Amino acid sequence: MLGFVDETWWSRLAHPPLHAWTAHEPLRLIQQAIAKGDPDPKALCCYGLLRTDREQILLRFVEGRPVSHVTTAFLAWLAQQMAAEQKKVLVLIWDNASWHISREVRTWIRTHNQQVKRNGGVRLLMCRLPVKSPWLNPVEPHWVHGKRAIVEPARLLTAAEVIRRVYTYFGATPVSALQQHVA
Repeated sequence: MLGFVDETWWSRLAHPPLHAWTAHEPLRLIQQAIAKGDPDPKALCCYGLLRTDREQILLRFVEGRPVSHVTTAFLAWLAQQMAAEQKKVLVLIWDNASWHISREVRTWIRTHNQQVKRNGGVRLLMCRLPVKSPWLNPVEPHWVHGKRAIVEPARLLTAAEVIRRVYTYFGATPVSALQQHVA
């Protein structure tokens, strides 16, 4: 199975660039501000895999930032998803983000593939895109369209609303967020 992986941030404040035709009043996006004491983060990180066999995106939000141990948890989850479909190899194409090429991630992938060789499962084959070339990753336009689709012009969305709208837009099954462990 071939897939394109990337992370994106879903902002509760910043609005994506939009163009709209209106018959009367022009559409205005109101700049939002977070109220004092709002427990939700300003932005939410999300990992995504664009499956080329189904043109479907598998999503997993992160409580925190996309760091190495969160990336390995996402990869383990993807391997489980593909194993349930009897896939043997998952070829992942992604960029050179520091949490993709870290020693921890490379070691985890190597160990995972050795275990798969002995016990069966889904082998992970990683292919990196050139540095600073997001246009080569076909999942990027999906993020742009998704951000435009979930925006709320006149009020601040809660984190739960953002997550629900993202899952609904992509037709993905909601899954618990990956946890960032702080040392």
